Amino acid sequence: MINTAAPKIIAEIGCNHKGDMEIAKEMIKTAAEYCKADIVKFQKRCNKELLSEEEYNAPHPNPHNSYGDTYGAHREFLEFNLEQHRQLQKWCEEFGIEYSTSVWDVTSAKEIVSLNPKLIKVPSACNLNKAMLEYLCDNYQGEIHLSFGMTDKQEEENIVKFFEQKGRNKDLVIYACTSGYPVPFEDICLLEITRLREQYENRVKAIGFSGHHLGIAVDSAAVALGAEYIERHFTLDRTWKGTDHAASLEPDGVRKLCRDCRSVKKALTYKSKDILDIESVQRNKLKKNQIRWDK
Repeated sequence: MINTAAPKIIAEIGCNHKGDMEIAKEMIKTAAEYCKADIVKFQKRCNKELLSEEEYNAPHPNPHNSYGDTYGAHREFLEFNLEQHRQLQKWCEEFGIEYSTSVWDVTSAKEIVSLNPKLIKVPSACNLNKAMLEYLCDNYQGEIHLSFGMTDKQEEENIVKFFEQKGRNKDLVIYACTSGYPVPFEDICLLEITRLREQYENRVKAIGFSGHHLGIAVDSAAVALGAEYIERHFTLDRTWKGTDHAASLEPDGVRKLCRDCRSVKKALTYKSKDILDIESVQRNKLKKNQIRWDK
């Protein structure tokens, strides 16, 4: 049976708000009203839980992109607290777009679960954090979306089996993903969508595609291959300071991506009858003098 539902487009704001709530609000409004995306996604980290003391106090590896004297200070500058996320969620409701967040650790998972969004994302970097996955399975009833970047096939199987054992596999959406910023076309490996569908489509809720490439040509192909969710990083200005902006789409890009992905999905059908209504006029005009083969 063909799934006729339009793909869900996720505009990942991530940390592209530069630590500024007003920029975040503008991005939510733009994603909803101009781009026509379905979902915006932020990120939540407890940096002292994620980083060792040495990592926290070390200089940013790329000082040009840093918002602080150390990597820890940089990450804290970009971090929104729980009450700020609550406000982001309210703005999403106001502008008519779904709020979601990637959680990077158990502390962040607990905080975002308290907001009870429709979906929570587990990024590729954290998909083997069993304690976090267990907390989400046991304490959150919404959809759990999880990317498979930087993940080998045995780890993929272990993750899906874990959700099956928890009875939560039908709330799990898994994403084909290559972790890189940006990813060259030859490393996108779109046929991983086909592999994941063949192996897991009947075991999980849905298959998605999370892209970190340039342009929007690939995303429509992902829809044609069966991806039900398309996730792309979103920024207001690709020249802004920060590591993700260069691999992000600006508003015009996200708007066109939404248009194209939805158009491709509409086109993924069989003919409902031999001669469609739109063809009848042309057939009567252009084939009227041809001999019928059955006479």
